[in-house]
Amino acid sequence: MKKSILSFLAVSMVYLCTSCDNGDRPMNLPTTNFTVTVENVSMHKMFSSAGVFTTPVGSNSPGPIIPEGAYEFDIKASKGEKLSFVTMFAQSNDLFFAPSEAGIELYHPDGNPRSGDVTDEIMLWDAGTEVNEEPGVGPNQAPRQSAPNTGDNENGVVQLVDDGYTYPETSEVIKVTLEPMEDYMFKVRIENVSTSSTLISSMGSVTIPLSPGGWAVHTAPSPLFISGEAEMENGLEQIAEDGNAGVMGPYLAEHTGLNYPLSPGAWAVHTGGMPIYRLNQNDYGDGLEYIAEDGAPGVLASSLNAISPVKVSGIFNIPTDADDPAPIGPGQKYEFSFSAHQSDKLSLATMFVQSNDLFYAFDDMGIMLFEGGKPISGDITGMLGLYDAGTEVNEEPGYGPNQAIRQAGPDTGETENEAIMPVNDGYSYPEINEIIRVTITAK
Repeated sequence: MKKSILSFLAVSMVYLCTSCDNGDRPMNLPTTNFTVTVENVSMHKMFSSAGVFTTPVGSNSPGPIIPEGAYEFDIKASKGEKLSFVTMFAQSNDLFFAPSEAGIELYHPDGNPRSGDVTDEIMLWDAGTEVNEEPGVGPNQAPRQSAPNTGDNENGVVQLVDDGYTYPETSEVIKVTLEPMEDYMFKVRIENVSTSSTLISSMGSVTIPLSPGGWAVHTAPSPLFISGEAEMENGLEQIAEDGNAGVMGPYLAEHTGLNYPLSPGAWAVHTGGMPIYRLNQNDYGDGLEYIAEDGAPGVLASSLNAISPVKVSGIFNIPTDADDPAPIGPGQKYEFSFSAHQSDKLSLATMFVQSNDLFYAFDDMGIMLFEGGKPISGDITGMLGLYDAGTEVNEEPGYGPNQAIRQAGPDTGETENEAIMPVNDGYSYPEINEIIRVTITAK
């Protein structure tokens, strides 16, 4: 049981033990100054999952959907994420159906997945890339053009269609439904509900196909387009003008994956012992749980300050480019410095944030700061391990509702009472050196 509740971004006090050497060594031994850098080397991703839909239900080949046709695709999304997609209104020069730029909420505020018809959140947008002609008549529209990208360039902005022509109601053309499934999955169905009389042009009634398109699951506010701004050159133009998802597909793939922030952490320089944890034994109850579950280092740092083998301890919680405590994202880093003698060791702990209670740390005995009488220097990432604190039941990394990014408050997951060990829970985790790099410099 935790001693108190600290928020994930809690401002924690730095605790230092700068007094005597606890009587185990002469005070006049030379010291070396060290600086440790903890860096997030992961890649920022815009979408947790994304892809294209190209093949109609019941077909073996890519193509548009005509009336009574449908696309279906499965998505994976955690609490707080949204769905965006784009598909061409094919009887146009550059119009597309999509939700608002912010996307469709996939979960209710209480955390339950949404289900059913969400068509009322879909709108008809103008990509602003090609001059509009009368819908169903224009010679530069996909069903009639001689080749892709043949219309006059517009150099406009993305906006809701407002060109003076008459268009059917969105619900007369498209129906979009969500079906929640197990393991954070949803089935999305995009159906063409138009008929032969839905669009009556000056030349008569015209069938309305809907094109292949792209989709993305995200937390970003405007992942595929921004209303009032030019198209992002992410493949939207090719879908909106020609129903071609071939450009957006690679773009989505390049920017898809989980994001991996790193939390504030605690460190200690010590002469022996296992100050932060002991492998194959339960958490000491001195504050590691706060880091491993919620990224809050203050309690552990305070506890370390009172342990006799610890010479100096503290926290790292302010990114080098910031003024306030915060987790670090890709490209950001923490730094801390200390002085140490021969035979001193270093231990540290920082949360693997996309988890319930995992943390990065050195071996439970720490790492030696001197080798052959010389201070160590360089990349020491290879000495890190990813450990399970055994204090909270694990959920799938990046999706669990009781993980720090998504939980309603600290200490909300199901309590576990297991020994600390290298993580081995059946889930997949990125390689350590893909997420974190720790370097040490002796001065």
